[in-house]
Amino acid sequence: MGKGSVNEDHVSGQANKPLSSPAHALTYDAVAREIGANTQDGLTALEAKSRLTEYGRNELDDGPGVQPVKILIRQVANAMMLVLIMAMAVSFGISSYIEGGVIAAVIVLNIIVGFFQEFNAEKTMDSLRSLSSPTASAVRDGNTDVVPTAEIVPGDMVELKTGDTVPADIRLLEAVNFETDEALLTGESLPVQKDAEPTFDPDIGPGDRLNVAFSSSTITRGRARGIVFATGMKTEIGSIAAALRAQGKRTRPVKRKPDGSAKPHRYAQAWGLTAGDFIGRFLGVNIGTPLQRKLSKLAILLFGIAVICAIIVLAANSFSNNNEVIIYAVATGLSMIPACLVVVLTITMAAGTKRMVKRHVIVRKLDSLEALGAVTGRLMDGFQSSFHADELLDICSDKTGTLTQGKMVAKKAWIPSKGVYSVGSSTDPFNPTIGALTHDHRPPVKTRNTVVEGDDEAREQSYRELLTENPRLEDYLQVASLANLAHVHDSKEGWKARGDPTEIAIQVFASRFNHNRQRLVNDESWSQIAEFPFDSDIKKMSVIFENNVSKERKVFTKGAVERVVGSCKTVYWTDVSHITEMTESHRNQILENMEALAEQGLRVLAFASKEYLGKKKASGVGMERDSIESELTFQGLIGLYDPPRVESAAAVKQCHKAGISVHMLTGDHPGTASAIAAQVGIVPSDRKSIAKDVADAMVMTASSFDKLSDNDIDSLPVLPLVIARCSPNTKVRMIEALHRRKCFAAMTGDGVNDSPSLKRADVGIAMGQSGSDVAKDAADIVLTDDNFASILNAIEEGRRMFDNIQKFVLHLLSENIAQACTLLIGLAFKDSTGLSVFPLAPVEILWVIMITSGMPDMGLGFERAAPDIMARPPVSLKKGVFTFEVMVDMLVYGVWMAALCLSSFALVMFGFGDGNLAQGCNDSYSAECDTVFRARATTFVCLTWFALFEAWEMVDRRRSFFRMQPGSKRYFTQWIFDVWQNQFLFWAIIAGFVTIFPTLYIPVINHDVFKHQGISWEWAIVLIEAMLFFAGVETWKWGKRIFFRRRARKSLGASQDLESKVFEKYMSTETEVGEDDIVMQDQKV
Repeated sequence: MGKGSVNEDHVSGQANKPLSSPAHALTYDAVAREIGANTQDGLTALEAKSRLTEYGRNELDDGPGVQPVKILIRQVANAMMLVLIMAMAVSFGISSYIEGGVIAAVIVLNIIVGFFQEFNAEKTMDSLRSLSSPTASAVRDGNTDVVPTAEIVPGDMVELKTGDTVPADIRLLEAVNFETDEALLTGESLPVQKDAEPTFDPDIGPGDRLNVAFSSSTITRGRARGIVFATGMKTEIGSIAAALRAQGKRTRPVKRKPDGSAKPHRYAQAWGLTAGDFIGRFLGVNIGTPLQRKLSKLAILLFGIAVICAIIVLAANSFSNNNEVIIYAVATGLSMIPACLVVVLTITMAAGTKRMVKRHVIVRKLDSLEALGAVTGRLMDGFQSSFHADELLDICSDKTGTLTQGKMVAKKAWIPSKGVYSVGSSTDPFNPTIGALTHDHRPPVKTRNTVVEGDDEAREQSYRELLTENPRLEDYLQVASLANLAHVHDSKEGWKARGDPTEIAIQVFASRFNHNRQRLVNDESWSQIAEFPFDSDIKKMSVIFENNVSKERKVFTKGAVERVVGSCKTVYWTDVSHITEMTESHRNQILENMEALAEQGLRVLAFASKEYLGKKKASGVGMERDSIESELTFQGLIGLYDPPRVESAAAVKQCHKAGISVHMLTGDHPGTASAIAAQVGIVPSDRKSIAKDVADAMVMTASSFDKLSDNDIDSLPVLPLVIARCSPNTKVRMIEALHRRKCFAAMTGDGVNDSPSLKRADVGIAMGQSGSDVAKDAADIVLTDDNFASILNAIEEGRRMFDNIQKFVLHLLSENIAQACTLLIGLAFKDSTGLSVFPLAPVEILWVIMITSGMPDMGLGFERAAPDIMARPPVSLKKGVFTFEVMVDMLVYGVWMAALCLSSFALVMFGFGDGNLAQGCNDSYSAECDTVFRARATTFVCLTWFALFEAWEMVDRRRSFFRMQPGSKRYFTQWIFDVWQNQFLFWAIIAGFVTIFPTLYIPVINHDVFKHQGISWEWAIVLIEAMLFFAGVETWKWGKRIFFRRRARKSLGASQDLESKVFEKYMSTETEVGEDDIVMQDQKV
């Protein structure tokens, strides 16, 4: 069963469909047979789908999910709605039933629209939460697939490794040094070592079931493989799911003395803090993302301004108790309240995260998307600007599988006493039968500048020829095959492989010589007795195997060349039958050959082995790893080619255009890392003109970097663009170094040991396919395709979302300024009794708020990215949405709209009218008030149209509305295509535009409700005012473009090609620059 309660007759340890005995009491073969599992190729995709339908999703009952009632309550019980309800109460209290009814309609409309939009947003976020949940490596159809944990079914064969979260209750088939943390289930603080072989009494407790890995436990060591027998609420953790679902209390605890007593003032303190928390949640200032909290605080500030505006209205009319004055004061206050602000923000962010999924990015923490949207970088096209060091973005990326394809192929193998074995081109990286084998007796250093193909020294041979009387190749292949966890096998559908890409490539190479691990284990009777998994600090992995026939035991080791060579004592150098002591000269020659292979862009690993004479111990328990991996015999090198992703170079180039620095932090050799970095553009193509100290700092090894103190790192002219042989601690130090230089750092990672750097980075980015669950849990965003280019997608989407938030905030607040200025300055128009004649009636104000705010602002939130979105100047995280430019725009647009509205009122009233403001024109229509009603209608139409047209102008805050696509050849019609592009915004504006006419010309509605009169010749004023509105806004934008272009020219000087701009600070100059000057320059660029 999936979600739901546990059946009362369910027995602990049993499967979803009961077995003959609990799984821990049966052998793994029996469990596999009874549950219908395939221990070789796993379930088929069709069978997995069928079982998912039968047993349900592998989820705990985590509550009701999206709750419409709570969403509805949130729409009513919030600060903004409370203000509207109070305004409605005041209106009905003074018998202004029409105004009260309109406010009630606004409230109902806001609740309905807000409910449905937030309901959809909640559903979107709920679905995204399921996407960001842990994944599992399940074997299906013979391939290892990354499957969402919720889709794991009974009978799935699952592979587990260090850092994973166990996806379901699993009966182990194989366990190597395998330990799990079961504290969540049993309370046991120490990891529990598992063993797949024994069986246990059916009634034994969960803590003693050593052949079972329990759902939700974390793997702390080793690897394993097993069959899922229980999922969802049928797991052991399902029985205590209610405790895990318990929500945290919303009351503050009382501070007590050690004896448990507390003084009365401590209770008062706790109640006060609880009340403060409730008010904070109600106002929205202590929940949500930082931007949501900031806008909630802005709404409170605007509420205070609204109260002041209302007081000004009353004061201007001597605090008259006239109903019309009171309701006008209420409407003026409401004009300052952005009722839809937080709702639009929530919807925009939900829509943004949904778009991200389509671009292979899952956002786990919305804060990170806000941050990536706010921070841009160094280089801009068109609208460039100078900026400060604390606004820079640096991406620290891994190489393998992120910048490269992660589909490795073994191309060359070097055995010192035999030479180089090469593999020809292959169309299938898993098929060991495709690709010619050639042999060249010369070492790699001798073939640096020669083409192997067609060379007399290298000729194609069969693997049987190559293996004939060749014990050194046999020893080499034993290491390649057995010090390897990958599975490569032939099936009906072709060759299949599962495991780490590096190990798959090595296993395929061994299989080319008929040395597949499966054959060696089955046919030659090799059995594994211990394993020491790869460690990112040690950079080696080793296994101990025993030949069951000869009883010979051997240690097989592979890993980073420097580490393996350092552990070797002997080598077969020139004589295939004579072993010699490894000298320093041998080590240097090995490293030279490694450099030769690395220069070709190959990732190079070393193999070594020795006889094991120690005692046999279960799974290597109690064995000293240092002694096992010492005094080895060097066997050779293998060169693996992992080509860069096709899109990596373009993505790095786009990063540079966006002002983003890219650093490569990889475990590979410096030569390999430098070659790939040059291919994708991380380091400059021509490094001849780079000063020596800068060149040395540009590419470093982790050992060199880690030896430097923090002061030494800070004194480097530049931080490294490439760090090779990188360890987890190196990543942390790199993040700290970037922070000390006031840079904003994003870090990628996939392993358990990467979690500290992912947490320390401003934005942690985990790999969705190769990443461990621990890394994903520590990360802010997850790349579902492990592709570097997807990071750029995240940044672009973050900027688009941030840009759109600025657009609708600017639109909303500039409109508020326009309304406030029009209504407050309009108080100067007074009749003969000394009361103000209002340029806009209260219902008109409410109508403008309702029609021009919510839906157009939502449309702006859905707006596509601007053409120059990845070439924008930076926005300081401290300023957030409210940059200096936005604040000035807000004031300019608001004042300009207010000036046009007041001028339209004045023109109709005093320019073409008799200027008679009459009496009682705020209350009802009369012949004397006809001119006032016409002037009011003209002002109403102008303000409505301005607010609607401004939404279109906000689509791009700098480019002309008529020229938003700079490369377009449609010089006069491009704007038509642009406004149609965002159809939500288009129809929102058209709806607001059209609904003006019924309010003007339908009897009763115009005179009695809106307090205005249908207009005729006044449309000429409206049209002229509309043209002036566009002219004013376009002139302001033109001025901004001139300003920013001039500032950019001063900032960046003469134009350069992109690479020169990006790497300008790395290039040497004719004059000598002091170290301190270089550091200061680096921090300013």
